[in-house]
Amino acid sequence: MIRLENVTYSYDADRKPALENVNLTIPRGEFASIVGPNGGGKTTLIRLILGLLKPQIGTVSLFGEEPEKARLRVGYTPQQARVDFKFPISVLDVVLAGRFGTRDASQASAKKDGARFLTSIRDRLFFRFNADDRQKALAALERMEVADLRDKAFGDLSGGQRQRVLIARALCSEPELLVLDEPTNNVDPSSAERFYETLADLNRETSILMVSHDLGVVSERVRSVVCVNRVVRLHPTSEFNGDLVRELYRSDVRCVRHDHRCSEAGHQSCRDETGR
Repeated sequence: MIRLENVTYSYDADRKPALENVNLTIPRGEFASIVGPNGGGKTTLIRLILGLLKPQIGTVSLFGEEPEKARLRVGYTPQQARVDFKFPISVLDVVLAGRFGTRDASQASAKKDGARFLTSIRDRLFFRFNADDRQKALAALERMEVADLRDKAFGDLSGGQRQRVLIARALCSEPELLVLDEPTNNVDPSSAERFYETLADLNRETSILMVSHDLGVVSERVRSVVCVNRVVRLHPTSEFNGDLVRELYRSDVRCVRHDHRCSEAGHQSCRDETGR
């Protein structure tokens, strides 16, 4: 699904490359997480995969094609969506925007039929959504458990609700690959846990590539970990341990246990008589 061969990318020729000599292969059906320190090149890697950046050295392919040609097969939710929260747009309208790209994808086949081609052009010019578009938008909202918010103003939602709506917009195009850049930013822990459960369910039919700083979730939920700190290494989750994290972040790692509490007598286990 994703292949990078000997890829090097630099934002400035006079500085160290943001990514250097990257060789990476990710198969279809994968649930992989990209981890690494701030400034290590995680977002740069995502942009190269999507064809938003071109490497100075090496090649990138997506579904066996140049990324620009395969981009419509991907649903993408960036780290920070540039949104004017005062703009009067409903949740359903936000999600429907994810259907715009599908008109481009169908245009080539529509050219074979003159009448359908004219209809396609008309819809593109006047942004007319049909019943199928609305059905898919509502289904995406349902998958992300926010269908009850469809008529609410997008700007009135909480951070977690907005994130789910934006991912529903990405799902609305029925992508083969879902790319999420730090999807749980500004989301409370309980909502994040439910969100990751939803992603695990989505992975049954859609490949997922996710940037995350939540290493606990990474070790529990995903199958592969892409470690990025100017160089890139792919590991199965079973190899993701303290030594690997220490090497990746180039500093000591502090582990915090959450199964005990402190008292005057010292640490006491929170487990009950059953061992839970």
